[in-house]
Order: sequence, then C-alpha cells, then structure tokens
Amino acid sequence: MPSDAPHRESGVALLRSELWVLFRRRRTWALLFALAAIPILIAVAIRLSSSPSRGRGPAFLDQVSQNGLFVGVTALIVAIPLFLPLTIGVVAGDTIAGEASHGTLRYLLIAPSGRVRLLVVKYIGAAAFCLAATLTVVVAGTVIGALLFPVGPVTLLSGTTIGVGEALVRFLAIAGYVTISLLGLSAIGLFISTITDVPVGAMAATISLAVAAQIVGALPQLEWLHPWLFSHYWLGFVDLLRDPVSWASFGDNALLQAGYIVVFGAFAYGRFLTKDILS
Repeated sequence: MPSDAPHRESGVALLRSELWVLFRRRRTWALLFALAAIPILIAVAIRLSSSPSRGRGPAFLDQVSQNGLFVGVTALIVAIPLFLPLTIGVVAGDTIAGEASHGTLRYLLIAPSGRVRLLVVKYIGAAAFCLAATLTVVVAGTVIGALLFPVGPVTLLSGTTIGVGEALVRFLAIAGYVTISLLGLSAIGLFISTITDVPVGAMAATISLAVAAQIVGALPQLEWLHPWLFSHYWLGFVDLLRDPVSWASFGDNALLQAGYIVVFGAFAYGRFLTKDILS
C-alpha cells in the first residue's frame, strides 16, 4: 500500500545506517582481524612444525599439511567453542545497551522508526556480523592454506574425493551452517541488551551463557537437556563433508535456532516496549 512506503523507506534507511555504523567501527574490524588470526596461526604453526601430531588436536588438523583447504574447517572447529561466541556476544550485547550508554537510544526512537523496527534492525545487524565473522575464518583459512600448503582434491569423511571447486562450495555451505548456528545466541544477546544500559554487562552475560551451554552439553547427566541447547548442533557442519550430504543436522539446527529467535525475540519485544528510555 502507498501509505506503507514511507515506513518501509525509513526502515531500509535505518538498516543501512546500522550496517554502515557497525562495519565502520574499529572494534568490529578488531574482532574480525582477531578471528582471521586463528587460521593464520594454525597454518603457520603447522608449517613451522617438523612433523604433524597424529591423532592430536582438532579434527582435520592432520590433513592440513597435505591439503591447505582444510585450514578453514580446522579453524572453525577451534573458533566455535569460544572465539566466535565471544565476538558475537560483544556485538549482540551492545545492540541496545550500547545505544543507551551513549545516549543515542532516545534519538533513534524519536526518528520515525519505532521500537519494533529498531529491534529488528539491530538483530539483522548482529546476524550480518555472524555471517561476516564466519566468512572471515573460512576465507582467511582458505587463503593462508593455499599460500602455505598444496591444494588439491578433498577426501570427504565418507571416503569420496571431490574437486577443489566443489570443496569450496561446501566450505561456503559450512560457513552458512555456522552462521545459522549463531543466530540463537544473537537473539539471546539482543534480549539481554534490552535489560541493561551497561553494554559490558550484556556482553559478559551473553558470552557466559554460551560457555555455560557448552558445559551443560558436555555433562552426560544432563543428556535429556542437550537437544534443547542452542549450542547442541554447532559442530554438526561436518555432515556437509559426507557424500551424500547429510542434511538432517542442518534442518534440526535451523529449527532449533528459529525457536530461540522467536522466544528471545518475543522476550526482547516485551521488555523493550515497556522499557523507560532515559538516555
């Protein structure tokens, strides 16, 4: 309808502004550079070592020296438990609380955006960072792996060998899988960010929940709870390295993350709509 056009245009402008501000910040680039350093350190350490440690270290570490394409996947396995949640927690925890601490939240709400639209835009910004963070690890790993090691056909977990082109497509699919895996944590961070005006507190709480979820997921006594943890399928992307591809974990992970987005998005909506904006 024509009457919706101004609201739609203001929403697009707000989203464009949010993404512009997010990816102009030095903190954002510092986080991305820190993530890029993970595959670089792994590749350099293996290159300088006299011999690989068989059976030790993260999965695919033994294959890196034979095929540099495995650097990106190995780096993702290293980054998922702590480094990726840490960076996501920083960005998601800062979404609303950061604006409040800088005194710009009231200004944003004076503009024709509305609280709901602002929440949606902030979440899309956090989701965009999830994609950027994951791609940073994969792309940096692929580039440094190609520079330091031979690159050739990839042998999958099922024993099938695929070409470099198909392998790169699968690695992009893995980046998409990991991005989806982090969307639930981003929704939790958004909700926590509406509770407090102290961004550091929201960041710390989000990161702590990510660590706690993985600790609970490692306890066999709480096995009944594991399928409900947002971190349960984080390493399920290895199913994309089988032939044929096993899509079950991909679908289960997407459904689980969607549930967290809906639940904690509703919590954030309820909290933010009744929040007194003092700054």
